[in-house]
Amino acid sequence: MAASSLLPNSHRLQHLIGWRHAAPPDTAATGLATLDLEIGGCPRGRITELTGPASSGRATLLHSTLAAAGTRGEFVALIDVQNSFDPLTAATAGIRLDRFLWVRCGGDLEHGLQSADLLLQSGGFGMIALDCCGVSERALSRIPVSYWFRFRRAIEPTHVCLMIAADRPLAKSCSSLWIESRRTASAFQSAMVMAQSRYQYVPRKPVASAISLTASASIVK
Repeated sequence: MAASSLLPNSHRLQHLIGWRHAAPPDTAATGLATLDLEIGGCPRGRITELTGPASSGRATLLHSTLAAAGTRGEFVALIDVQNSFDPLTAATAGIRLDRFLWVRCGGDLEHGLQSADLLLQSGGFGMIALDCCGVSERALSRIPVSYWFRFRRAIEPTHVCLMIAADRPLAKSCSSLWIESRRTASAFQSAMVMAQSRYQYVPRKPVASAISLTASASIVK
């Protein structure tokens, strides 16, 4: 008997050893058409990381993603660790405040992580954002890795998009998408007022082409 006949076929082998080929997740648009064409949007049931220094366009992308979710009729939540969220700016960016939950943490990172955990377990949201921008490196380095694994397990069977914004990557291997933001150029109306900025969004995970965007409004973060 040929040795090959003793081997199970590929489907049988996968069943025996427990291999699974998960279908690609559904995605949610960021509201930035060029970026969505490149990355396909934020994967649902997965963690997306948005990183970059202050004034790099992080808030622009975060607001656009939250606004797009509200336009789809979804409820969204923002966990604001540093109390940096401005409702007026958000409304101008198109965020529907009637479908928006704002959790203010007063600089308490642990409060923010626990709030994210509770919201992920509660359900009912299409998009949840954890804004850790401006949190000290010392505090970030003390976050237990178990949080990211817990968050990943909590959202995998759902259609929730979890976006984590910070100065650097936090979830790392637990994230499915990582976008790095940069400010490449600025035009000033006066010494104190920025009239226009040009940002670049670089998908680091998975690797894709950088996307440039020009914003006409003054920027934050």
